[in-house]
Amino acid sequence: MKDSFLRIVYGGFAAIFAVVLVVAYFAVRHINRSVAASDWVNHTHAVIYELENAGTTLLSGDALVRTYVLTGDARDLAAAREALAAHTEHFETAKALTRDAPAQLQALQRIEPQALARAAFARELGAARAANQTDEVRRLLAADAGTPGVGEVRRGLGKLRDELFEQLSARDRAAFLQAENVRWLVGSGVALNLLLFAAVAWLIRDDLAARRRLTATLRDANADLEARVRERTRELSAANDRLTTENMERKWSLQSQEHQLRYNQLIVNSVNDLVFVLTKALNVTRINAAVRQATGAEDQAILTQPLAQVVRFRPREGEPTVEPFRQALADGRELRDQPALLTTRHGAVLPARASLVPLRDRDKVVGGVLIVQLHPTAANAHA
Repeated sequence: MKDSFLRIVYGGFAAIFAVVLVVAYFAVRHINRSVAASDWVNHTHAVIYELENAGTTLLSGDALVRTYVLTGDARDLAAAREALAAHTEHFETAKALTRDAPAQLQALQRIEPQALARAAFARELGAARAANQTDEVRRLLAADAGTPGVGEVRRGLGKLRDELFEQLSARDRAAFLQAENVRWLVGSGVALNLLLFAAVAWLIRDDLAARRRLTATLRDANADLEARVRERTRELSAANDRLTTENMERKWSLQSQEHQLRYNQLIVNSVNDLVFVLTKALNVTRINAAVRQATGAEDQAILTQPLAQVVRFRPREGEPTVEPFRQALADGRELRDQPALLTTRHGAVLPARASLVPLRDRDKVVGGVLIVQLHPTAANAHA
């Protein structure tokens, strides 16, 4: 009888162990799939980034060449050539990233002739203007009137980008369903293990009840120990469930925040005014494309640096200072249309108007957003 009891108990623990192995297998497989999905998402965002920049740089290059035709300023021609070179680089990078996605690569290859034609036209127009060939410039502009413009290229790139966003959404939904299935499996496994453990515990308790006749002291001690074991097991199971739920919610929250930050950056980059996101200590944590264009500085030269290196408050009397910005953040109030000075990478100081909006986390000010508008004459001179 003792051997039979032991076989039943061992069988129960073997079943518990088997359930644990099954749950662990599916959990590890889910983790591997999540890692693969994360790599795919990062790759897709990289393709979207290159598509966005390919369209933007082509538009910028075309606009700068046309500006050069009107102004004859060599700086406009140099900027146009730089933008067109960047367009080619982004387009080639996008093609390289999509080499394992035939549909996306074919879409890029369909757009490529138009993009090359627009870039070639811009270079030819700039060369004709640089050589003061007025008739050739007029001929090129007249011939270009009936051809597809930069907007057609950007619409093609935008359509491909929208398709990638749809794929991202579909992947998010699939990942959510997969996570729900794994959560259900883990919960079922835990519940089954609890049932098996309770069954084994009941068998042990029944055996202990048969042995109570041997000694009252041993009976009381075993009953107390068994109760403590069950209580502790329930506590550990509950704690494990809470930790599992919290970890999954934290992971989803981090992914959501990462996507939101990317979307926020895209929105900020679309603003024409200069946008600085600041800490409460007036250190720059984020800028938009307009800041780079106006200052001529790279991100590394501005990010994490004090605001005073780029933008200073210009009082009516006395030396320039950033104290009004610091005081406004300390008081949690906004500043509107304040006189300011913008310092470029080459040391040029441009007059501007600045507005500061505090950023709040609940009732606490954690930073601010500074929006700088260059004075029209300063903006034209800088251009």
